[in-house]
Amino acid sequence: MNKIWKLFQYGYLIIAIICLVEGVLKFNSDRNTAILLLIFAVFITLVFFFKRHFRKKVENRNNLNK
Repeated sequence: MNKIWKLFQYGYLIIAIICLVEGVLKFNSDRNTAILLLIFAVFITLVFFFKRHFRKKVENRNNLNK
């Protein structure tokens, strides 16, 4: 089950990279959408780090209980 969560965790990074690239490409043509995509990329990156921290915390707790 942990391997599935790790894959989902890195899925957040992939989505953040896609939003970052789209935001940079659209910056000259549609600024409002580009800024929204860039903010979304930052938010998703923060979610990635939060989820990773929480997952490692749970794994450490599970390893101590064994």
